[in-house]
Amino acid sequence: MQYMCLIYAQEGKEPQPGTDEFGPFMQGYMDFTQRMKESGKLVSGDALQPTATSTTVSVRGGKAETVDGPFAETKEQLGGYYLLDCEDLDDALKCAEQIPSAAFGRVEVRPVVIWD
Repeated sequence: MQYMCLIYAQEGKEPQPGTDEFGPFMQGYMDFTQRMKESGKLVSGDALQPTATSTTVSVRGGKAETVDGPFAETKEQLGGYYLLDCEDLDDALKCAEQIPSAAFGRVEVRPVVIWD
């Protein structure tokens, strides 16, 4: 079954480029991604640009409206995702706890609906 691991963190709270912590942090991501590839669980995964680059679209009364930024007003923002093919929720949760950003923010794990 496929599980979406949505990575949330407060922008600027994770190790930043140019710091001593950034290299090991990114290596953690490369190692995690490689482990998921080798296990056959990785379907896809990407990081997202900062929320300042986002645009939110809504349609009200048949008219499209756009707003700069994310819809949710929270301190933690969606920063990336992994789509994993895991045996079950327990397996997906074990994978999610290995995502480096789990130490700085949160990783939401949600089963993916497969439409037949």
